[in-house]
Amino acid sequence: MQKKAVVLYSGGLDSTTCLAIARAEGFTPYALSFAYGQRHAVELARAREYAPRVGAVQHLVVQFDYRQVGSSALTADIAVPKDGVGGDIPVTYVPARNTVFLSFALGWAESLGAFDLFIGVNALDYSGYPDCRPEYIAAFETLANLATKAAVEGAGHFHIHAPLIHLSKAAIIRRGLELGVDYRLTHSCYDPTPEGLACGLCDSCRLRLKGFAEAGVPDPVAYVE
Repeated sequence: MQKKAVVLYSGGLDSTTCLAIARAEGFTPYALSFAYGQRHAVELARAREYAPRVGAVQHLVVQFDYRQVGSSALTADIAVPKDGVGGDIPVTYVPARNTVFLSFALGWAESLGAFDLFIGVNALDYSGYPDCRPEYIAAFETLANLATKAAVEGAGHFHIHAPLIHLSKAAIIRRGLELGVDYRLTHSCYDPTPEGLACGLCDSCRLRLKGFAEAGVPDPVAYVE
């Protein structure tokens, strides 16, 4: 009998690959997305379209308004940087976002009787977010096993899977293609046009384009530039 796993799923390149990996590793994936007031909400349309096709048995979209927290270019009236990936934590960082997302995932997993959570964070080709680091994932796993009835009563041990964390973007793409991921149905841009075209200049677009170039395959999504 396959084990259940909750997979954080934005509709982007990394999370879609992560969902495909969970399925390939023998898990029954339950996809979890968030409508949190992000300016790049077109990713949710991709997530809704692709989740069943990549093998999610259920797709839950949780809605809350993180714009009330502010201070991020993804949730506030702050320009998305278009001048390349720098050395500092960029303004596209959303305060404590992965902690909030993993907390929702942990709650759903416990209610499902699942002890495996998948998240597509990456600490190699990424924008420098602190909640994408291996030590953060390890710390949250410790928290999960301290803070839940299921773990405290010995029903199981929660494990946070981050299969992409040490991979380059090119390696992630190659792995996804091996698993049959159709990257046409993913979206990565932080600042898309109203029609959903990727800008090609934000950090996320730059990292994605670099990954496809290094993987030696064309990026199948449409860009403004």
